[in-house]
Amino acid sequence: MIDVQNLTKRFGPKVAVDDLSFTVKKGEVLGFLGPNGAGKSTTMRMVTGFFPASAGSIEICGISMIDNPEEAKRKIGYLPESAPLYQDMTVSSFLKWIAEMRGLSGTARKEAVDRVIETCFLEQVAKQAIDTLSKGYRHRTCLAQSLIHDPEVLILDEPTDGLDPNQKQEVRKLIKKLGEDKAVLFSTHILEEVEAACSRAVIVDRGKIVADGTPDELKTKGGGSLYDLFHQVTTTDAQAAA
Repeated sequence: MIDVQNLTKRFGPKVAVDDLSFTVKKGEVLGFLGPNGAGKSTTMRMVTGFFPASAGSIEICGISMIDNPEEAKRKIGYLPESAPLYQDMTVSSFLKWIAEMRGLSGTARKEAVDRVIETCFLEQVAKQAIDTLSKGYRHRTCLAQSLIHDPEVLILDEPTDGLDPNQKQEVRKLIKKLGEDKAVLFSTHILEEVEAACSRAVIVDRGKIVADGTPDELKTKGGGSLYDLFHQVTTTDAQAAA
């Protein structure tokens, strides 16, 4: 569903993403782990077609994001980091507008909106203006817009960032459920998310993949601790500045 090969991104002399290769299959949730500045968001933006790649290939459901980006993007639901919302719209009116942007109308639009409101537990706030919502409900609304067209591929950039522990748990459970019939790629720097939501994870440091495996495999590599593995294979701020 997602096939990334030798992906590279340069910003002038800086190499932000360095020859990355990975795949995500249907029914798989791949956690994209790494410290801040490791290249996670840059990779997400290339995979979704928001940044051009300096080198490499990206295929979404067999469609090249580089050669045929419009068709490839139709297969993707994307939740960017700090996703924007229209504060004066209600949740339901915002989702109806997103559905229209995705080419849905009439009964199909209504069914899509009803489906994502139920999936993301937004029934209680569907008629509220977005600017009156708690941060947790705003986050669910952002997630709902990424699901409105029932995409085959779901790409989430820091989907639990800024949420309280209960809200994080709800989103992790939802990601795991969505991964049962979609290919899900989500970035995070929170190690607990691996065991809570992922079937597989990669750790990225300085734009390179430094570890790849199931949660159990990664823990074994770290001597029983994912935290220990993370510290072994990633660079601290002090090391980066040296």
